[in-house]
Parts: sequence; structure tokens; C-alpha cells
Amino acid sequence: MEGETLLWLIRHAAVEGAAGAIHADDARADLGDHAALAALRQRLPPDATSYASPSRRTVETARALGLAPELVSEFREQDFGDWTGHRHDELAATGGDAYPQFWRDPARGRPPNGESFVDQVARVRLGLSRIGAGSAALVVHSGTIRAALCIALDLTPQAALRFVIDPLSLTRIDRLANGWRVVSVNQRIS
Repeated sequence: MEGETLLWLIRHAAVEGAAGAIHADDARADLGDHAALAALRQRLPPDATSYASPSRRTVETARALGLAPELVSEFREQDFGDWTGHRHDELAATGGDAYPQFWRDPARGRPPNGESFVDQVARVRLGLSRIGAGSAALVVHSGTIRAALCIALDLTPQAALRFVIDPLSLTRIDRLANGWRVVSVNQRIS
């Protein structure tokens, strides 16, 4: 792979539905913030190839931004297995020992029948390796962006979980011939 890869990483719009829930892949995006979507659309390079997680909320956000993305399964959010569809407060009250145990090491912990953040980082690394030189817009999840930052900054997975990644925020990283460059993280465009 020759040349620089300039990545515009966009977190999907907020999710419709209950706050504090671990959302399934079919959760809808709340696309009501037209000003933020328009401002973000203006910041994206017109010649960028676009990619998205196959989740409904990322695809809906990408289309609201005027993109027709290639869907990349490696860019899915972390799989929370049996906890998907449940609220965190519910799991804390009824999840037994597995829920507090997970939070003792959230980078390596695995929800029942799910995957760890370490697993997600490996998946995202594979997805990023398939993107060629040039500009690329990726509409993805907060965990996917944290994983990309983990890779770009050579962080431990635990450290990468410290990043805040808001809905409809822009993170810019570049893959160069000799490493990575971080341009901005969690930039709110409005």
C-alpha cells in the first residue's frame, strides 16, 4: 500500500431508544440534528471513499451525510453478547458476578457470549489494513474509533478506553508511510 491514507472517522448519530442501553445492530439513529449533519457533511472531502459498520444506525447516519458507504463488518461495535438490548443499571442489579467482573478490566473482559475490546481492536486493525491510500470517511461506533486511536497511538487497550467519542463527532487520523498522525479527536462540528 503506497501513499497516505487520510481517515475521517465519524461516530454515528445518537441512538433512538432508551438511554443507558446496550443497543443491538438494528437500533435506529436519531437524525434530528440537521444543523450538525449539514456542518459535518461540509467538512468531509468530496473525493473520499466511504465505509460504515453494517449496523443500522451507522448506515442511516452515512446516508444522512450523503454517503453511499461500503459496509465493513470489522468496523462493528464491540459485541456485548447476552447483554445486548439490556440497560446498564438493569445488568448491575441483576447481572450477577459477571457484570462487575467485566468492569474490573473492561479492555480484556468479555460479556457472556460477547467479545472483549482487545478483540475489537484486532478486528478494526484488519479493517483498516484493507483501506487503500487516499481519503476515506468511516461512519462507525465509539468503540471502533477508540480502537483506531489505540492502533494509531500504540496505546494499551485500557488507555484507549479513556477517550470520549460523542455522537456526530469527527476524529481525524492519517496512516503515513512511517506511522500514524492524529489530527483531531472527538471534534464536534456545528
